[in-house]
Amino acid sequence: MSRLTTPEPTSPQPTQPALPPAPSPSPARRRPALDWRIRFAVLSLIWGFSFLLIKVGTQGFAPFQVTFGRLLFGTAVLAAALAVKREGLPRGARTWGHLAVAAFLLNALPFSLFAYAELTIPSTLAGICNATSPLWGMALSLVALSEDRPTRVRVAGLGLGFAGVLTVLGAWQGFHGLDATGTALALLASLSYPVGWIYVRRTLAGSNHSHLSLSGAQLLLATFQLAVVTPLFTRIPDDLPLAPLLATVTLGALGTGVAMLLQYGLVAETGPTTAQMVTYFIPVIATVAGVTLLGETLTWSTPVGAVVILAGAALTQAGHRRR
Repeated sequence: MSRLTTPEPTSPQPTQPALPPAPSPSPARRRPALDWRIRFAVLSLIWGFSFLLIKVGTQGFAPFQVTFGRLLFGTAVLAAALAVKREGLPRGARTWGHLAVAAFLLNALPFSLFAYAELTIPSTLAGICNATSPLWGMALSLVALSEDRPTRVRVAGLGLGFAGVLTVLGAWQGFHGLDATGTALALLASLSYPVGWIYVRRTLAGSNHSHLSLSGAQLLLATFQLAVVTPLFTRIPDDLPLAPLLATVTLGALGTGVAMLLQYGLVAETGPTTAQMVTYFIPVIATVAGVTLLGETLTWSTPVGAVVILAGAALTQAGHRRR
């Protein structure tokens, strides 16, 4: 999944759940050619398949190389969108400084962590770990955002969600057969998103730059960060295996660039509450894709735990909306 900055961030609702708020749809706004439900389904599929694409990409390239390619092709899509709309990048050293931090927390760091995690864990588990992002977001917002007050529903959702995490990880059998490092990296990646959203809310709220302009600058900065880091920790590959190359290009162009544009359009048309529902389809699609296309295996605890995680995440958001 991809995360965008936004001129008017609200409390973090991470993960292909931390969907950015956007202006309410105007009656004069031109009606999109495709119904929002179709675009919602496409976005769910794109983000759900992202974990499979990461797994395939890392079979031919180092994790940092996969992340760099993802950001490079994603940036190219947003650059094209900016050119078509004749919009420029934001101005001001302060804005660019905050965007550099947002790019690290919302793109460079989590994308890299997921790529490293999938060296040792299935793409299905990575997709489920990603679904914990709203849980981390709620827990952090209660501490970092004074306007977010705990309610019984939200606390219950948080507890239920993390019980689901323990179920997925098989806590009752001592986490037997679990790759601790890979799982920890995936959970850290999901934690990075709400940390980034809290930072964005505190620093970029009220910006007069367009959503597309900020997002394009954010991806550009993340690409630059990986362009610096990648040569330090990897070497140029001897060849370019076709499947990993296509997976990386698709991950960037569709899973990052096009997904960002679809995400913003959905939020603008339907509002953040409806748009963020895409979060609950991602682990399902990631699991089906991993099992059917990559031959990954599941124990009963994985789908059961995933359902519990999603139920907990839904409760935390429902409690928030009732405030």
